[in-house]
Amino acid sequence: MDATGSDSANKSYYDAFSQGYEKHRGGRDPGGYHDLLDQLESEMVRRFGTGGDVLEVGCGTGLVLERIVQFAKSAQGIDISEGMLQKARERGLKVQLGSATELPFESNSFDVTCSFKVLAHIPPIEAALAEMARVTRPQGVVIAEFYNPHSLRGLVKRYGPKGKIADGANETNVFTRYDSPGTVIEQLCPEGCQFIASRGLRITIPSAHVFRIPGLGPLWKSAEVALSDTPLNRIAGFWIAAFRKTQ
Repeated sequence: MDATGSDSANKSYYDAFSQGYEKHRGGRDPGGYHDLLDQLESEMVRRFGTGGDVLEVGCGTGLVLERIVQFAKSAQGIDISEGMLQKARERGLKVQLGSATELPFESNSFDVTCSFKVLAHIPPIEAALAEMARVTRPQGVVIAEFYNPHSLRGLVKRYGPKGKIADGANETNVFTRYDSPGTVIEQLCPEGCQFIASRGLRITIPSAHVFRIPGLGPLWKSAEVALSDTPLNRIAGFWIAAFRKTQ
């Protein structure tokens, strides 16, 4: 397993990851760390996608997508990993196999195109963002999540132990990039789009493990929800940007 960030490398990584991906996700830890992230991400989509046609790029096993289905007119996902998609299909979601850099949809097909925890693993991130903008309708919104180097999570990932994702594989086996909010706004805004809003996740949380300490989970959750849309989101581990397609 290599970390080149190619489609084949990412496919191998996420096929392996799919085996244990939902160990602490998908209702197995309600109110926990991953449930909080899914909530904050899907609520960002709700802000712009209620009653609209939504595409999630890199939908994985469909944990965020199944939330989006509840408020969108239509919602579908695409992912490079068949292992991940198998679980999404078991949820009854409309998903298909495909690459973020070559989306198999006509231009101007969706009101909102979103992607969470995926773009950071794609070396040609500009190509992926351009594709997301292409399939979004004029005045629609592209929502993209980035890994922020100027964050507590960024420091932990840089200097801490690498998490195991499957037997014989860990986080070093996938390409990972970090882009600060300033870099995103100034250099990665898709052509024909305008930055309009942001949200931050993991502003105060040092590690997902803190949610397993009795009594602390609700406190961390309250703090994250309260701070997610404030200026402090620029130090969040996961930084979400929304871009309006103006052309």
